[in-house]
Amino acid sequence: MKYLSTRGEAPTLSFSSVLLTGLADDGGLYMPETWPKLKLRDWEELRSLSYPDLTALILSLFAGDDIDIKTLKKLCSTAYKRFNHKAIVPFQELTHGLFVQELFHGPTLAFKDLAMQILGQLFEYVLEKEDRTITIVGATSGDTGSAAIEALRGSKRITVVILHPSGRVSEVQRRQMTTVTDQNITNIAVEGTFDDCQDLVKAMFADQTFRNEVHLSAVNSINWARIAAQIPYYIYSALWLGAPHRAVSFAVPTGNFGNILAGWAAGKMGLPVDKFCIGSNKNDILTRFITANDMSIQEVQPSLSPSMDIQISSNFERLLFEYLNRDAEQCQTLMTTFRKNGTMAVPPPIWQAIGEKFTGLSLNDEETSQQIRKVYEQSHYLADPHSIIGIAAGQKFLQPGIPMICMATAHPAKFPDAMEKACSIRPKLPHHLASLMTKQEHSLTLPNNLAEIQSAIRNAINRNWG
Repeated sequence: MKYLSTRGEAPTLSFSSVLLTGLADDGGLYMPETWPKLKLRDWEELRSLSYPDLTALILSLFAGDDIDIKTLKKLCSTAYKRFNHKAIVPFQELTHGLFVQELFHGPTLAFKDLAMQILGQLFEYVLEKEDRTITIVGATSGDTGSAAIEALRGSKRITVVILHPSGRVSEVQRRQMTTVTDQNITNIAVEGTFDDCQDLVKAMFADQTFRNEVHLSAVNSINWARIAAQIPYYIYSALWLGAPHRAVSFAVPTGNFGNILAGWAAGKMGLPVDKFCIGSNKNDILTRFITANDMSIQEVQPSLSPSMDIQISSNFERLLFEYLNRDAEQCQTLMTTFRKNGTMAVPPPIWQAIGEKFTGLSLNDEETSQQIRKVYEQSHYLADPHSIIGIAAGQKFLQPGIPMICMATAHPAKFPDAMEKACSIRPKLPHHLASLMTKQEHSLTLPNNLAEIQSAIRNAINRNWG
């Protein structure tokens, strides 16, 4: 299995190389050269597997000859031992035909754990095999950072630096990052937005001298391995509801477009999907695009669902590349113009084709609170401010006879203030995080300045490796 860049100018790489490289040299995102297809007998085998073994089998299709299935099963088994629900990704029927799949039973209470715990295992395996060290720099809107830190803390081969937008994540999200004291972990609060943090990471990847100097890698969903590790839970829930003999739909709270892209990738592998329903908050660039072909960047507004406070959804480039029939030159032109002018003129036939598979709904803060309260009163289900937007999208686009699976992406206890405001309930953190709010925090606060951030990263590497 080889991987190519959405912008067509970077060399093709193996799975292990893509894992360690992250962003392509030409600024593009890596995609598989061909999509592995699941045959009927594959579906029957998948149906009989535990979630860790199902994940290993799916990953083996993308890893090719780089990592054998026996090793992948061992890595996946280790990755999921820290989850506090035996089903790993349990789901339940909320109302007739509408299901909620809970993706937040990992160590940091967010869906990012499902991929990040595996990435931690994959990184350690490949780095030990190749006797290498790397520096991982990640941008987070709230959940990726803590999940990456939890998966990689204590590593002898990885220095981790996480950038988060100062004052724009919840206190629980921040403390899950800043209270970790392992030597290989550094947190930087950037005076700016998540998009600023993400742009800083991409600028570092574009700086070849710095990239080579620090052996830069990524854990954000720009890294294809992150997407591949999220595909299994779409297949898992669909199998339980009758796939591949029955189509399903998915509703996903969406910011950087990585989670819902993993579902779309499952569709490319043969999973019958009727619709993908995007749920946005008031930072609604994706919903505006789906409903009106309006892909224009607006100012990021803080919301009750901070992990979705994004205007530049990196993984949309992967979808665009595919719908452009893999025309890398056209994809590069559209993405370059988008970043230069703040707007993207997607050709109408491409927009219409995407709209046949994707729908969108956005909620403002007041509507988000109303939906939290409504769902709790009607179904006694407590959904966090992100998950509830996915549930609202699922309710709007539910079709008779087609199960709608709504992705619950975070535990409500990560957002106690928003939950209390919405329904007068302040969820408590699970036992393993009970002391979080009293621990001492450790982080740097820096301006949105590439040179200063790079200097801090060099200091972190020197401190880690001596």
